[in-house]
Amino acid sequence: MVAQKEEEVNVNRYKIGDLPRSCHFSEPTRLDRNFVLTAVGVPMDESIRGALIEWDISEIFSEGEPGETCRTSSQVDACEDDEDISPDGAIVVEPGGLRDAQSFYVAFERYVRSLFDNFTTRNNINFGFLVENFRIIQDEIRKSYKSILQARPASEMRDDDFLVHHTMTTTIVATIIGDALNLSDSRITELGAAALLHEIGMLRLPPESYLGRRPLTSEEKKLIYIHPIIGYNFLKSFDFPQAVSRAVLEHHERENGSGYPKQKTDPDIHLYSKILSIACSYSAMSGARPYRKAVDAHAGMLDLLRNKDRQYNDKVVRAFVSALSIFPIGMYVELSDGKRGQVADASPKRPNYPVIRLTEEKNFDGSAILVRTSESGVSVARALLDSEAAR
Repeated sequence: MVAQKEEEVNVNRYKIGDLPRSCHFSEPTRLDRNFVLTAVGVPMDESIRGALIEWDISEIFSEGEPGETCRTSSQVDACEDDEDISPDGAIVVEPGGLRDAQSFYVAFERYVRSLFDNFTTRNNINFGFLVENFRIIQDEIRKSYKSILQARPASEMRDDDFLVHHTMTTTIVATIIGDALNLSDSRITELGAAALLHEIGMLRLPPESYLGRRPLTSEEKKLIYIHPIIGYNFLKSFDFPQAVSRAVLEHHERENGSGYPKQKTDPDIHLYSKILSIACSYSAMSGARPYRKAVDAHAGMLDLLRNKDRQYNDKVVRAFVSALSIFPIGMYVELSDGKRGQVADASPKRPNYPVIRLTEEKNFDGSAILVRTSESGVSVARALLDSEAAR
């Protein structure tokens, strides 16, 4: 009965280029026949439309009809078969790569903890030593960032020491963005140093202000707002490079002036700060905090694509999505056949059809089972939070 009912549903294809600036559909819109893009009542606004066009997603699907203000110039009921899916140079992660990445992640975590401990107990950070360590980290990220993103621990473990794991994720993502923007090695080194130190000011605040399990008081919120200034003043006192200190100061600034601590706007914000604002925001979204629930990585990516009120730099957002795709590497998903897995790879040319490593099944030899999703075959049905994937 269920299968018969599904066959009777009329799924329409809508060309994104034909849609006006904003419209509502009577039923959810989808990236393919399974994955929901917008729910009923959520407008297909210009920001979503423009972002999808920019990433070569030319059409959406819906079982419903667009509103009167959203009639398209062309509607096609039947969906033609796409060309064969290819990851276009994708590097598929092997089990050995994951084991190496897990070892790296443990070593990286140990280093960040020692960095923070040295700051809190000795009030000192050696910039030269920091740079030497970041160059090792940078080399590993360049070689194995897809494996490293899959090797991260579950969200519950990350939340136990939020600042450490947040710093690690922010540093990994910022480095990936820097490479995607073709920054020189010297500039990525400065960016990486800033990423490792961007929350250093938090360590001068009462731990309950950033580790507590309750909503913050108004006074605690005021303290949070000054942590970039605390970090900046510390780095300046130790003669850190101006670009590094400035990135720490500005990593919560937004291009539209809605950030803090100085409410700076686009022309006055350093490029490193623009990169860190995206890396930091993306990292923070995936962790539950006392004042909000965690979101899945796909939802976080869509938020960045929408770029509500133009908070983030468009060029940096494009570089980020190009490197990680709409379904970011490392996130967990449920497939249309009910199986679960983790995004192992993705192609910038096919960002809505990632390669999935199944988490509950293996080949006879113990190697990973990889599934190449496609419109005509198995596809992503929904994103999962880390807590769901662990069940």
